[in-house]
Amino acid sequence: MNRSTFALLTLPFALALGLCAPAYGAGAENPFVGNWALTIPGGGAGWLGVTQQEGYLDASVLWGGGSVVPVDSVYMDGANLVVTRAHEVERKDKDGKVVRKQNFTDTITATVSGNDLKLTVLRPDPNGGPVQRQEFSGKRIPPVPAAPNLASLKFGAPIPLFNGKNLDGWELTNPKQVSGWKAKDGLLVNDVIIEEGKPHPSYGNLRTKQEFEDFNLKLEVQVPKRGNSGIYLRGIYEVQVEDTYGKPVDSHNMGGIYSRIAPTVAAEKPAGEWQSLDITLADRHVTVKLNGKTIIDNQPLLGCTGGALTSDEFKPGPIYLQGDHTGITYRNIVLTPIVK
Repeated sequence: MNRSTFALLTLPFALALGLCAPAYGAGAENPFVGNWALTIPGGGAGWLGVTQQEGYLDASVLWGGGSVVPVDSVYMDGANLVVTRAHEVERKDKDGKVVRKQNFTDTITATVSGNDLKLTVLRPDPNGGPVQRQEFSGKRIPPVPAAPNLASLKFGAPIPLFNGKNLDGWELTNPKQVSGWKAKDGLLVNDVIIEEGKPHPSYGNLRTKQEFEDFNLKLEVQVPKRGNSGIYLRGIYEVQVEDTYGKPVDSHNMGGIYSRIAPTVAAEKPAGEWQSLDITLADRHVTVKLNGKTIIDNQPLLGCTGGALTSDEFKPGPIYLQGDHTGITYRNIVLTPIVK
């Protein structure tokens, strides 16, 4: 794991500056250590993971969309946890050309009470206005249980999620967005149209109206050149769908749990070919088979991924297909629920 800015300082230099003093005395347990499901300002899903090694803190954060990333710094201020994260703002001229890039730093302060966090973020206004102050909350995520015995799982009746004729049983995650989804020749097609010189329409993601707990999901997908989509399990965990043939394995590649779990082997096919995914979600563990090869084997899920509908990992949720990036085609989508 990448260390925070403070932890990267050499120990003597850090202690001389008073920046890296242990958060708690020897043997003391820091109540912030652990994984936290965040509901960030605006209601989006986020995640904070705090670790402590040899008395020093480190942390990673997920802020709505994108990847889980290391924070810039994390430290204790009395009984409060303080986290800083930088983000880049582009300055553009009247023609839309980027003329300058500038970093702004958010400062997040958290207090803890048992399994609950109360957080405040101070955000500089890139346009020179007053600093924005926003409050939000977090819940401690219980430790991931032991990996389930997949051979002992009991399954119910298979549920075909797409009938090949229409979008019955599906809806956009955001009805205000443009839908590129349609049934065509037995296929579920996302037709993204981008006209040169015109603004990119805000295309929507497609979700099942029905919600599920644990399950096995089988489907086939055809990824175009430079295509990018994703399959969200219970609306929380994204299995990446992207044209990554020939690239080294990475958590952002085809079949990976986006920014969290990398495939152990590259099993994707070239763009344009049909590919099969066989995914099992059970007891907060995931197994992914891509084109018949196991690329993620019963691995624990530590929290939501970017774009999740919620950070609550203990509620039923839909299957949702990402449609806001590029065109994509799916077929033979069948979910088989696990019977508890």
